[in-house]
Order: sequence, then structure tokens, then C-alpha cells
Amino acid sequence: MATKVFMEALSPTMEEGRLVKWLKNEGDAIKTGDVIGEVETDKAIMELVARGDGVLRKRLINEGDAVPVGTLVGVIAAADENIDALIAGAASPAPAATPAATPAATPAATPAATPVAAPPTASPTAHPVPPPGPAVPSAPAPAPAPAARAASQGPTRSSPLARRLASERGLDLGAVQGSGPNGRIIKRDIEAAAANAVPTGAEGAAPRAGAASAPRAGEAGAPAFRDEPLSTIRKIIAKRLAESIGPIPTFYLTAELDLTRVMEMRAAMAELGPEFKVSVNDVLLKAIAVALSQHPEVNAHWGGDHIRYHNRVHLGMAVATDDGLIVPVIWDADRKRMSEISKEAKELATRARERKLTPEEFTGSTFSVSNLGMFGIDQFTAIINPPEAAIIAIGTSEDKLVVIHGEPVVRQRVRLTMSCDHRIIDGAIGAKFLQTLRRLVENPLMLVY
Repeated sequence: MATKVFMEALSPTMEEGRLVKWLKNEGDAIKTGDVIGEVETDKAIMELVARGDGVLRKRLINEGDAVPVGTLVGVIAAADENIDALIAGAASPAPAATPAATPAATPAATPAATPVAAPPTASPTAHPVPPPGPAVPSAPAPAPAPAARAASQGPTRSSPLARRLASERGLDLGAVQGSGPNGRIIKRDIEAAAANAVPTGAEGAAPRAGAASAPRAGEAGAPAFRDEPLSTIRKIIAKRLAESIGPIPTFYLTAELDLTRVMEMRAAMAELGPEFKVSVNDVLLKAIAVALSQHPEVNAHWGGDHIRYHNRVHLGMAVATDDGLIVPVIWDADRKRMSEISKEAKELATRARERKLTPEEFTGSTFSVSNLGMFGIDQFTAIINPPEAAIIAIGTSEDKLVVIHGEPVVRQRVRLTMSCDHRIIDGAIGAKFLQTLRRLVENPLMLVY
């Protein structure tokens, strides 16, 4: 019996998925559990798994296509089974396109994604402005360079993100030199190849002698702009933030905290060994989690007709990636030691940047934190992650001249700004929460009591 392959909801918030790569060809034998493709969700690149045995008889979408969850994308059946009715009942697949012209979204995009969907001509190469690079329309393409030809003859090791970027930019992976482990092609290799206008496909790898070099920005003949298709994660970011900053009545509270004792504690812990070394951010995450456990009215979600107060503290921490912002979650952060939070935060941030988070690792947060202090930002306001009640933005720590007991002294200080949903949190509630947080940060031994 035939098995339908659907675009599955690979994360709780996923509304559409983008097929990064087919890993099986039509006619290949398939067993239940085989990975047949890679799908870009709203947060990560995940595996599309076969749910039946047989032969992959039909692939109904192309690599690079984005379709709503529940769309039929393939059919697995016996080699002699008639699947005409299944194919006829499915939406017509997108016409075959070269990697450079692959659209970012199909016309069947869900209504929720419509406000942030990519324009119909999502590819730079499809825009009326001519693309950069040498153009030799009348001369036959030269043979590929030996290095590129040799690379294309064997399997090319590359990351899922690199393959997606290469597909979007029309780059031949066989002509790209990998700088990752064992020659694996990674994101920076694709970016370098695109910057150097690496030729693709049958047009070869070496430009014809005497051909004009690609005009650079600002030079005569250079394109006035470049259109970049929206990635799935960028679409979701746009949609979620539009849901937050518009309808949510937000107010902001800023407090400046003294880090002197935090720095002393960190130095003492570091002397005990590398396993006890923690960052200022780790201490602040622990302090915020403990403060939330003492103020459940802040550790809350807006439910439309109700407010949900959480008894457990699951702390989301914003991580910047090349594709956008991801918020992995430290579960039960208030119950974990600072060393545990430090280790988990580093691991989650690394997995987030590699697009390897599982759905359980980026869903379920009850409160979020964003830190731009490492970029030298003194103070900023962060946008609330619905349905959470608030988010804290952490600026950089720096030495400041302050007056203590009537005497001018230099102390290390940091500014925190709390964005609050006024439907859940009143000003006094937010102020009391920040008072507790100040007491914990300025007396950090309370965090290890």
C-alpha cells in the first residue's frame, strides 16, 4: 500500500517547511525510518523521515520549495503500484528551476505567513537588474578547471546550511573548496565563493581570458541593489515580532546593578578550578531565574481570556545566528547551579548557531533574556516573546564613578532594561521584581545558599 510523504510539523510552532535537500532519488528503495530529506523549519534544519517501506516513486516538490505543513511532498509505494490517483489529488508541484531561481515560498503559503512571505521574484537572478559577473553570451563555455572537475566527480561533504546557501546563490558545490573538518564545505566557504563570483553548472569554473571583472558596489554598471529571499526562520521572526510590538501594551523599567561582589565571587570560583569558572552572564541568568521563582506574577503567559502563572522557571536566552534570532531554553534554571547553567548555556548557543537544536530545546520558555553587552551596547530594549509577560535586556558591564557612603569610588556596573506586558504586569510588580534581582546580584552568595 502506498505511503504518503507529508511536510510534517517538525516543531510545535512550525507552519511551513522548506525542503533544503532530497537525500533519496525517485526509484530508490526506502525503509521505514530512512531519512529521505532535510527540511528547514522555523528554528532548525531537521530530517524528514520515511513512514513506510517501498520505493520513492514520486517527489512532488523541488529543493528550495517552501510549503505549508500537511502538504503532500512525495509518495512511497511498491514499484508496480499505480499511484496516479494520489499524484492527481496532490497540488501541482512547482516547475523545475535552477538553484539560482528557486522561489522562497510557493503560492500555497498559509495565510499566517502571507504578511512576511518573500516576493514572487525572490531570486536575485530573476530581477530585471543584471547580476554581477562576467557575461559571455555568444562564446561557448570553457571546460571546467581541473580542481573543480575533480571535486564534482566525487561526493562533496557540506553542511545543510552550506547546501541551502549554495542552492540559493546558484553555486556549484563541486567548485567550492571546503575549509571545515576533512574538507567539509561550510557557510563561510559559500560566502567566499559568492564574493569571488565562482561560476556554476555547465558554464565552467574559469572565466575566459580578457573577460571583464564583475563591477563592484559604487562602480558604473554595478547593480543598484540585491534581493535576498527570506529564510524560513526570518519569516517567523518577522511574524512573531509583528505580533508582539504592535498589539502588546509595553512599558520599560531600567535598573543599574553593582557587579563588584559578582566579580569577586567569580575570581574566587575560578581559583577552585576551570569547572567552576562562570561568566557574568551565567550569574545574571541564575539570578533572574531565582528572582522569577520568588515572583510568579512575572513568570507568566498571556492566554487571551486568562493569565497562566508558571510554577517552574524555564529561561529562554536569545542567541544570534547567521539566519536570525533563536531562543533556546534552560529548563528549571532556578534549580540548577551556576556551573550547570554555564555549561548548558554554552552548549545550547553552539547548537543554535549550527541549527541543530531539537524542538524541546527551543520551546517552552516562561521568560526570556537578551544580552548585547558583549557588543559594547550600554543599554537597549528587547521585544517581548509572546505569550511571555516580560523580557530582560542586558547591556555591557563597565567601570563607573559612583558615590557610596558619601565617598566617590569606582565600581563595575551593568544596566538591565525590563520590557513588560502591561496586561499582565503593573509597574509596581515589575519594580519589586527588579528590587529582588538587584538584591541577588549585589549579594551573589544568596545564589549558592
